[in-house]
Amino acid sequence: MTDPSTLRDALERAVTTAWADQADGAHDLGHLRRVWANCQRIADADAPGADRAVLMAAAYLHDLVNLPKDHPDRARASTLSSEAAAVVLRALDFPADRIAATAHAIAAHSFSAGITPETVEARILQDADRLEALGAIGIARLFCVAGAMGAALFDDADPIACDRPLDDRRFALDHLEVKLFPVAAGMLTAEGRRIAAERAEWMARFRSQLLAELG
Repeated sequence: MTDPSTLRDALERAVTTAWADQADGAHDLGHLRRVWANCQRIADADAPGADRAVLMAAAYLHDLVNLPKDHPDRARASTLSSEAAAVVLRALDFPADRIAATAHAIAAHSFSAGITPETVEARILQDADRLEALGAIGIARLFCVAGAMGAALFDDADPIACDRPLDDRRFALDHLEVKLFPVAAGMLTAEGRRIAAERAEWMARFRSQLLAELG
């Protein structure tokens, strides 16, 4: 099955079923649809020959096994998702070579997994997903996840960690320096880097505005 609209509908049904008992505002169908849109935008600009069926499957299934950020197996989530995605795609009669390509892209997309993306589709997916951590949508998702983990918005006494170690498990705002600004600097595609730079600049302005309001 590679017809775009038929494949998309089947993928959305598979994810909806897999996530039936999950409530995560930062990881929902909207997130998957935006990652797919990011994949298309990057491919249009940098890699028009990229396999769109692989990109679509990888975008929709990359969080199929979605473990909380503080789960002890979090670093294995992308590998577990790649294995689960292969099962879904085989049931959809997806071509075997494309299943392997999709599984690699999913396994390699994660920041914590440390797997090098070896294909153009894997590099596109990694950038497309990481763009979701940046800009206004990234800020919204940051505070959603931090709230679910019980983190404070920021340290009232030292919001930008001038005199303390950064700790994004305790303070959501610290996550900008701990992870998000480095993510923006580490994009793999030209279009990804361009969009990430714009979004990182916006996040820096957001932080400046927050600090100004704190006085």
